[in-house]
Amino acid sequence: MTVMNTAATSSGDGSWLSALADWVVSLMDTIGPAGAAVAVGLDNLFPPIPSEVVLPLAGLAASRGSFTLAEAIGWTTFGSVFGAYILYVLGRVLGADRLTRIAEKLPLMKGEDITKTVRWFERHGSIAVFFGRMVPLFRSLISIPAGVSKMHWWKFGLLTTAGSLLWNSIFVLAGFFLGENWHIVEEYAGVFQNIVIVVVVALVAWFLFVRIRAVVRHRRESTEDAAG
Repeated sequence: MTVMNTAATSSGDGSWLSALADWVVSLMDTIGPAGAAVAVGLDNLFPPIPSEVVLPLAGLAASRGSFTLAEAIGWTTFGSVFGAYILYVLGRVLGADRLTRIAEKLPLMKGEDITKTVRWFERHGSIAVFFGRMVPLFRSLISIPAGVSKMHWWKFGLLTTAGSLLWNSIFVLAGFFLGENWHIVEEYAGVFQNIVIVVVVALVAWFLFVRIRAVVRHRRESTEDAAG
């Protein structure tokens, strides 16, 4: 039985996650553990692709003998680091000055937002990069300020590798030992990702509320001053 057939019978609910699972395992059936690396790397560039679904499937494939457990962990970690470096380079290319100019032209944004973010990252960047690898959405976003703040490439790589290796190993091992019940991991990972999304949406909503209120207050004060 191929890994594809196992995944299909384990998660055949017709959801987009099932389609993703089928696509991932088809990659692994075709090109081996490198397929898992490609999928995990894409998670960094396209956060809606959850590596918490891809990783247990790599463990499942290892349990089926498609490749070794060490290959599953090694290749998925390579994919994580490679994808992170793409966004890191993007941050380096953009730079703080260019992002500041862009922010100044955007509604409700200020150049000082970029400056504050860079300063925060310079103080807490090491912790943010390491633990950011374990949080959906943030595992992608954290690479950009690392590049913008010009964190040394080897330090970024070391922290990213360490965080990714720890996180990936947990999910790959879960898929390895759970076997055909790998989708249990998907259920809990989905809850975790939804919590993160809700928190992010709440923070964005609060940011917009504060900025819009500040703009309205400024316009009101300007109107009162002009009338006075």
